Amino acid sequence: MSWLWALIVGGIIGWLAGIIAGRDVPGGVIGNIIAGFIGGWLGSLILGNWGPEIGSFYIVPALIGAIVLVVIVSLIFRSVGRSRG
Repeated sequence: MSWLWALIVGGIIGWLAGIIAGRDVPGGVIGNIIAGFIGGWLGSLILGNWGPEIGSFYIVPALIGAIVLVVIVSLIFRSVGRSRG
């Protein structure tokens, strides 16, 4: 049950990061979950473990990490799209 909860929270963090950054997360729901998980790891690595914890995610560092990740990934996808077309 904890994995299901982590998937839900990771998806919500990725979705919120996309909304706050004003960019779409490539990959839809799966992309949101991946952005939430990697953003949670990145945020905890850089900012530490502080703030409220839900589903083994510290919300504030995970959200900040996911926003940074979404912006970087969307810029990479945008530049790849321009070079092809």
